[in-house]
Amino acid sequence: MGFIYSQLFKGLPYPTGSYAGKTVIVTGSNVGLGKEAARHYARLGASRIILAVRNIEKGQAAKEDIESTTGIAKNVIQVWHLDMGSYAGVEKFAARVNSDLDRVDIFLANAGLAPSKFKIVEKDEEMITVNVVCTVLLFALVLPKLKESAKKYKIRPVFSITSSIVHDHTTLPQKSAPEGQLLATISDKATAEKYWNDQYPISKLLEVFFVRAFADEHPAPPFPVILNCFNPGLCHSELGRDISGWGFTIIKAILARSTEVGSRTLMHAGSAGIESHGQYLDDCEISKPGKFTLSAEGQDAQRRTYKELLEKLEGIKPGVTRNFSA
Repeated sequence: MGFIYSQLFKGLPYPTGSYAGKTVIVTGSNVGLGKEAARHYARLGASRIILAVRNIEKGQAAKEDIESTTGIAKNVIQVWHLDMGSYAGVEKFAARVNSDLDRVDIFLANAGLAPSKFKIVEKDEEMITVNVVCTVLLFALVLPKLKESAKKYKIRPVFSITSSIVHDHTTLPQKSAPEGQLLATISDKATAEKYWNDQYPISKLLEVFFVRAFADEHPAPPFPVILNCFNPGLCHSELGRDISGWGFTIIKAILARSTEVGSRTLMHAGSAGIESHGQYLDDCEISKPGKFTLSAEGQDAQRRTYKELLEKLEGIKPGVTRNFSA
């Protein structure tokens, strides 16, 4: 009932205020929630908006659409290539952020996917690679620019991850995996296919784990960057395009938020204050994550996830976790 109330009756604040002088990066922004958030930033006067997309042609179309509906200058929005299914692609994008941008105020890590079939991408199941590993890698690699922006402009930049309420729809069946083998077990083909309905929720759970564990290790205010995650709710977007069946179609038709309304959650998370560091946001408010996350088993799984993700980052880019120091 709480979900139905949230979807149908909970009012989300319409974005207001000025983003003049601010630089905003939105991944997964050629369609859906990311595109509508970028439109809000354009409407509210952001000085630079980076649409980070896998398909440049679609990104360019999104740029032109936003420009035509907001009337902003042609040089405000830039379209940059970002392949979240490639370690090298993430490194290349982050290097451009660090070298080409004077500042970054808000980074919305909105790119994600929910495919219908198992596939290995960069040594892990695709959802784990894109939604979790490459998102965390991206955070680690752009931190130098975020921390530089904080120091130079006396601001507190925000890195916000699009998560989901579905993180509460799994109790992580792989939690009994041997120490050091949790991520590998989650990405094992036989195991993943056995628990396939849990795989997307698991990817969202791991995001929540990382955000919470990172903030425990690097609390605010000493850490100069805000890291949070949020639930946009069930929205009309491209994310569920691989999900078939009349049941989902009917539920979405009745309950889904419009893309614009859903994008308000991105705007809120990107502008949330220091109190949101390490927090899970829902309905544009700080909220408690799912019951499993807060349980003793969940806390142990969080510890293991964080440890393994740091080890994986070091395997991808040796020395990158040093960026986590304040």
